[in-house]
Amino acid sequence: MTWPMLIGVLAIMSSQLVDSAYIGQLGTGPLAAVGFTIPVYQLIIGIQVGLGIATTTIISTALGACKQGEARQLGSLVMVTGGGMVLVLCLLLWAGQQAIIFRLGASEALFPLVREYWLPWLVSCWLGAMLYFGYSIFRAHGETLLPGMVMVLTSLLNVVLDPVFIFVLDMGLAGAAWASSCAFGAGCLIIFAGMVRRRLLRLPNNAARIIAGLRRLMSFMAPAMLSQLIPPLSAMVATAIVAVNGDHAVAAWGLGSRIELLSIIVVLALTMAMPPMIGRLRGSQDLGQIRKLVGKAVKFVLLWQLALATLLGAVSVPLSGVLTSDGITASVLAEYLWWVPISYGALGICMIMVSVCSALGMPRLALAISALRLLGCYLPLIWIGSELYGLRGLLFGAMAGNLLAGVISWQMYKKYAVRRVSDAIRRSGQVTI
Repeated sequence: MTWPMLIGVLAIMSSQLVDSAYIGQLGTGPLAAVGFTIPVYQLIIGIQVGLGIATTTIISTALGACKQGEARQLGSLVMVTGGGMVLVLCLLLWAGQQAIIFRLGASEALFPLVREYWLPWLVSCWLGAMLYFGYSIFRAHGETLLPGMVMVLTSLLNVVLDPVFIFVLDMGLAGAAWASSCAFGAGCLIIFAGMVRRRLLRLPNNAARIIAGLRRLMSFMAPAMLSQLIPPLSAMVATAIVAVNGDHAVAAWGLGSRIELLSIIVVLALTMAMPPMIGRLRGSQDLGQIRKLVGKAVKFVLLWQLALATLLGAVSVPLSGVLTSDGITASVLAEYLWWVPISYGALGICMIMVSVCSALGMPRLALAISALRLLGCYLPLIWIGSELYGLRGLLFGAMAGNLLAGVISWQMYKKYAVRRVSDAIRRSGQVTI
């Protein structure tokens, strides 16, 4: 289940990196405008991922308990609820775009670029969210091949259409967003047709089922969504801290954030593939296998991210030169790539723990881990580092914050989640592994 997601997420992140490279050729202004947009984008991602976690948890648990009809009805509620929530959020963001960008520390010179970019960008955000909800329903049913293929297809379309819209049609920064909108729209057509063909959706036949389904969905979605909203809100605060160092620092930080997303694609794929597996195991009370699954995932993530951090450090200078033509921005980005990726293994453990705890029916523990990582470790340390040693101190603070959070999240999982799983195993008469 992980490999199709890994390939699909790799394609998405690669296309985003190519997208950043194209925008980087337009100059520091457009790149900085996108840098200020990234934390707002993470806010939208937080909502859709939170709903996606709830989707895979409740649908896979229902399937593990052999309740196929209930799983299909929950899928329909997810599409309607998720689409409506993201649409309302996009409209609110469009109405308050100037105030939001100003609060993040952008200069007035960037406002025209932001205004030009945000309409097509918000359209692409809504289409991308609908596509993600479709992916989540497929994953909950144990099908990852089609979502992985559609991820690759939309990414290729985005890469092909980017230079056409940006340079050939001379649409500039807005062209990058329109290219994404076209690619996501094509992906939605394929995914929705697949859901209809496989009969993964069914409308509830009475109001009582709708209310019961929404209550179950909300009981998981609320804490899961809060845990996913903390990172983008923290990213906004981090961007404001970085903005003190100027537009070059914001541009480099935005590029570094894109590379970070690309660097943790294996972790992202695991967080997509593991919840439906854990949900089915939980639904069938095969809880001993859950602990084995989590242990293997953590060991693999640590080794993989250590190797990747070594590679990024070795190619930091030439890679920075490729991603931006501005010398100062490239220099800051190279230093970012030298230090911050060291902590990506610990960051991966945090992400795995949040995903696992949600799938185990402990969304409040997942929320606590997410909040502690960002509000208790990451943000305080980057602020202290920035205040003491400027931009370099900020980078050291980001690295230290991730490392500390990884240790704490693992300890919280062992202290609370493992104990609960072990108690459930004993009650069900199974042997604890």
